[in-house]
Amino acid sequence: MTLTTIGRVQSPRIIRIGGGAALEVAQVLAQLGLSRPLIVTDKGLVEIGHLACITDVLDAAGMGWAVFDAVMPDPTDACVDAGLAAFQGGNYDCIIGFGGGSPMDTAKAVSFMAVNPGHVRDYKAPAQIDRCGVPVICIPTTGGTGSELTRWCVITDTKSPEKYNLSGLACVATAALIDWTFTTTLPARITADTAVDSLTHAIEAYVSRRAFPYTDGFALSAMPLIAHNVRRAYADPEDGDARQALMLAASQAGMAFSNASVALVHGMSRPIGAHFHVAHGLSNAMLLPTVTGFSVQAAPARYADCARAMKLATQADSDTLACAKLVEGLTCLNADLAVPTPSSLGHMADEKMLRLMARQALASGSPQNNPRSPTEAEIVALYKEMW
Repeated sequence: MTLTTIGRVQSPRIIRIGGGAALEVAQVLAQLGLSRPLIVTDKGLVEIGHLACITDVLDAAGMGWAVFDAVMPDPTDACVDAGLAAFQGGNYDCIIGFGGGSPMDTAKAVSFMAVNPGHVRDYKAPAQIDRCGVPVICIPTTGGTGSELTRWCVITDTKSPEKYNLSGLACVATAALIDWTFTTTLPARITADTAVDSLTHAIEAYVSRRAFPYTDGFALSAMPLIAHNVRRAYADPEDGDARQALMLAASQAGMAFSNASVALVHGMSRPIGAHFHVAHGLSNAMLLPTVTGFSVQAAPARYADCARAMKLATQADSDTLACAKLVEGLTCLNADLAVPTPSSLGHMADEKMLRLMARQALASGSPQNNPRSPTEAEIVALYKEMW
């Protein structure tokens, strides 16, 4: 890093982390001078009672609130439109995004679309959305997406099968309340997928062409927390220590990739979600070993650092050996977590589809951050290898 290199960091104004942090929601709203939130969430969180933990606190503080609970996995532009209509139909001074990445991303999009003209697709990356709407308070209930701390959100288009990134100051939450206690009810599959999603964030942020020392520290701290705790949480959902570690790691990885960006795994992952409705974390997990194997030759020292951070390799191992152990370790992790392939789920993609997905991956911009820049043909080959 030279003296002229400038790392650019964006993050929420308020971050509270730990068991019970979500119960401070009314206190945080009052600190920000807010009192009338629209809560953006999904019906599942309402049904299992998690939402009541938040609304009871708001009621006790005498704050008015309403709920938009129509968020679905991989939220679409139609979902954003519905949420925007709900927001504009009331007198709200802020939005609470409560749930996994889907509710939090929807909350961000509803906020900035309330003050920006046109359709949400008009703002897809590389556009920067810097005209901010009402404050967004993110309360994650899964330990994976990191959306609570990032300057990104991802929306799926209904006009053409495409998932696009949205980025800018308007996508940065005003506050993030990160409470691991919500994650003990997650099924094993979601536990595994969100954890590997976090691991992908950390690894890609560390090897990204846009990495810098600030993001490196977060990434290197997140990797061992995930590697050493994901199997425990996968096997025992009530393992509080493992859950707490994974939630902290998700936040650290979120800070890392929000400011250093992601790379080829994410670029290839989004078309899988758009065309086959595979959950984002799962599609990342499917791709991570294969894409890492493709990329290590371009940044062996960086990937070796990842292997050593996760104790997959030792300091005595050469970088080449450490990279090989990293790929092997990621492959073994997928096996232990029963990560399926697209074909095992019944998803088939012909040459035409794979080429379309490769073009969409390249158009996202993420592959350009990868240490090894792929061609369209190389991405198609990677899809085939992983499929």
